[in-house]
Amino acid sequence: MVKVIHPIAGTIALFMITSFWLATAMSELFAGPEAVATVKSLVLWGFLILIPALMAVGGSGFQLGKKMRGPLIAAKKQRMPFIAANGILILMPSAFYLSFKAQAGSFDTGFYVVQAVELCAGAVNIMLLGKNMRDGLRLTGNRHRKTR
Repeated sequence: MVKVIHPIAGTIALFMITSFWLATAMSELFAGPEAVATVKSLVLWGFLILIPALMAVGGSGFQLGKKMRGPLIAAKKQRMPFIAANGILILMPSAFYLSFKAQAGSFDTGFYVVQAVELCAGAVNIMLLGKNMRDGLRLTGNRHRKTR
């Protein structure tokens, strides 16, 4: 069951974070303040899907990683603390701050500084989660080849 949950939860998490990032960038570049405020509010609601997905992928990955060794597993394990810290310490507080500021119509320098930090941190997490997905696919590909 863990082997089924892990890739599904990981795909959902990567999709959600990428969606948040793209919606933010597009609304900032091509829409008005009302759209930005809507996107910022929807990102918070998206946490209701993202957080359980991240918990599932983290827990299932921890379970799967107990039994496996090798450079790909080591790389995935090395990236995970940074991904988690980036999300908990930068991305989530930024999302709440930006949503509150946008709802108040306060698009000041503080808003845009935090927005820039959030976009950079989000891009880093997308890249790291993408690498973890790539390595996971390589691992399952290697396992399928060995059993044939």
